[in-house]
Amino acid sequence: MRNVLIRPLITEKMTEISERETDKYGFVVDYNANKIEIIKAIKEKFNVDVVDVNTMKYKGKTRTQFTRKGRFTGKTPRYKKAIVKLKEGQSIDLFGEA
Repeated sequence: MRNVLIRPLITEKMTEISERETDKYGFVVDYNANKIEIIKAIKEKFNVDVVDVNTMKYKGKTRTQFTRKGRFTGKTPRYKKAIVKLKEGQSIDLFGEA
């Protein structure tokens, strides 16, 4: 089985959403993962009940880098993020605070 959850999504916007709605968390997930696989992975890893999942796919952007030896063009990686809503009263400890 592939690794569905890649890392938690910790950005200003996601932090604001988590503070406003305490039962929502963001994750960067495998680009080909579907909502059912995401729910199963979160349930196994964090032992919580998932109510809803919203997913968004992002394409890689083209970037140009200038160096001493010339100009190089590359792409940033594509990724998929998932916003997960948990059952009321449950939470995920992303930072391992005890």
